[in-house]
Amino acid sequence: MTRAAFGLIGIGTMGSNLALNFEDHGVSVALWNLEPERTRAFAAANPDRKLLPTYTFEELVRSLDRPRRILMMIPAGAPVDETLARLTPLLEPGDIAIDGGNSLFHDTRRRATELATRGLHYFGVGVSGGSEGARNGPSLMVGGPSEAYGILAPSLEAIAARTETGPCVGWLGPDGAGHFVKMVHNGIEYADMQSIAEGYDLLGRGLGLDAARIAELFEEWNRGPLESYLLEITVDVLRATDPDTGRPRVESILDEAEQKGTGRWTAVNALELGIPAPVIGAAVDARVVSSRREERLAASGRIKGPPPPATTDREAAIPAVRDALAATRIAALGQGMELIGAGSAEYGWEIDRAEVARVWTGGCIIRSRLLDPIRRAFLEQPELPNLLLDAEIGSRLEACQSGLRRALAEAQARGLPAPVWSAALAWFDAFRSARLPQNLTQAQRDYFGGHGYRLLSRPTGPAVYADWTRGSIEPGGSP
Repeated sequence: MTRAAFGLIGIGTMGSNLALNFEDHGVSVALWNLEPERTRAFAAANPDRKLLPTYTFEELVRSLDRPRRILMMIPAGAPVDETLARLTPLLEPGDIAIDGGNSLFHDTRRRATELATRGLHYFGVGVSGGSEGARNGPSLMVGGPSEAYGILAPSLEAIAARTETGPCVGWLGPDGAGHFVKMVHNGIEYADMQSIAEGYDLLGRGLGLDAARIAELFEEWNRGPLESYLLEITVDVLRATDPDTGRPRVESILDEAEQKGTGRWTAVNALELGIPAPVIGAAVDARVVSSRREERLAASGRIKGPPPPATTDREAAIPAVRDALAATRIAALGQGMELIGAGSAEYGWEIDRAEVARVWTGGCIIRSRLLDPIRRAFLEQPELPNLLLDAEIGSRLEACQSGLRRALAEAQARGLPAPVWSAALAWFDAFRSARLPQNLTQAQRDYFGGHGYRLLSRPTGPAVYADWTRGSIEPGGSP
């Protein structure tokens, strides 16, 4: 084989699995890796496949059918810019470069603009599903020029996961739209993982259940409305045994959760766009606190929490944990979808959130049964500002609220941190409140800064300013 349909730069775990996935579906792949020996070894390990090893960018470009399609599966940031600087001078107008890593969407927008000036098409594609998804069917969130998507679509649809709604790949908008949606996906992922961890903690440390019993509960709940990939894999995690101790392996793992930055980007962008996403922010904070282990150990020897409750109705508390998991997932997805809507408006992407939910139904890490009613909600109301305003989704969270309150109270009574549950409940209570205490906040702002305030009787009227020490009020201008 002297020519290939697709080029792939970076054959680490994700890249190599995607290469095999492409080849499984009849798409020949030309390979290039920074370490030539890896390229050579991977090709040698798969001699009967249509995989063409190349060792220079010039050789890679010469080996590809036109228009050339080259997928980069490399670390985000400087490596992408450095690769493009070397690669793009070798390409011709109409060729396509694709970034399949977790790049910040601002970088993707910049790169798309730069390559367009040379007549090149640039796509940022969010790839979710981990190594297993890459091999057997990922979820693909595509951003880039619509006029060139048709060139990529057949190959991407061939390798994507499939559900009853079709292949889990979709064009979501121009330039950085795909990477923005993938960023939000990862923020939701942080929140759901933290929520499950809080349930594990309350059931275990709080209510005294062992890992095997918690696994049984999670497995049972995963057969109902809570069905999700993350809950499914948690069952496997809890049932795994440490060969050295004979105890559950999870108990041997250091309690420090690492992060690569996408959850933090989600929280930061929510703040920048003025979208409340406290559940995602709390999940990011939880990982940061977990990393401060030495300080936590020092504090644990000096600061005592509350005494344990005198009595516990464990059988009543267990279903409350189930409701807390369900409510928090709704909150996380609701906040994420609101953020996607805000990002779409800010950057002119016109993202179809029903299509986002459809793409997430298979292959990705946050796939769950809940995505089907969310998709229906946006099909019926494409401009829906908040998922809680959808009758079905809102009623689901309303039905779970008592359990969420009970589970959170049980955790707090034992001094167990449950930041994501707490954030979900506070968000729900704030959103359903016709009256909030920020009237006092605005009065304080006027007192010390002369910022003014509007009257409840004239919410769209002119600002009013007060001299709070003398009691005088002046409408329409600074006092």
